[in-house]
Amino acid sequence: MATEIPQYGLKAYALFFSKHKDKEGFKQSELDWIVGQSMKKKIFALLLRAGWIKKQSNNTYVCLNPETIIRSLLEFKVPQIVKEAEKDYAFTNLSAIEIWSDYSYVQRGIEKSPYFIKVLKKDLKYWKNFFNKHNIPNYVNEGTTIGEYIILIPVEKLSFVEKENYKIDNLKETIKLAKLNEMYLYAYNYMKNKYKNATA
Repeated sequence: MATEIPQYGLKAYALFFSKHKDKEGFKQSELDWIVGQSMKKKIFALLLRAGWIKKQSNNTYVCLNPETIIRSLLEFKVPQIVKEAEKDYAFTNLSAIEIWSDYSYVQRGIEKSPYFIKVLKKDLKYWKNFFNKHNIPNYVNEGTTIGEYIILIPVEKLSFVEKENYKIDNLKETIKLAKLNEMYLYAYNYMKNKYKNATA
């Protein structure tokens, strides 16, 4: 799973790939006359962590194919990453509709994939750092970008239920939201039929 990298990493990758493609190994020493020791370590650590190169042996590396990297940049990462979080959250709004309707309503594609997540106001800094560490764009209350991104909705109190190993708004609240918008009519009917005891 590749993640985005800053320009200095992209230039280093371009240099390695232009010389070695994705077959031939290379060593850190290739940067000896170009950058200092600490920058060289930083570049290799970045490219390894971001999944743009991999170790071939103890002291040689190989580039991943750019096509593989580009495809990987658009993969859905959030559903797995959020399970690593140490603070409470709740998928909400359209994300809750998506999960409760067993994905009969899906709001995402590789072009645009928003996730709406309630978090405690006091934990907002934690969540921004958490998603930044994973190179997932995140915004407070509103925002948009290409691919996956998070809309963090800070709240004073947080309640949730668990479904499919995710923390999520409760069913009643989600059905009520789906009922308010004709666009979610299919998901609303799906949830009403599946969870007949739920009332909206």
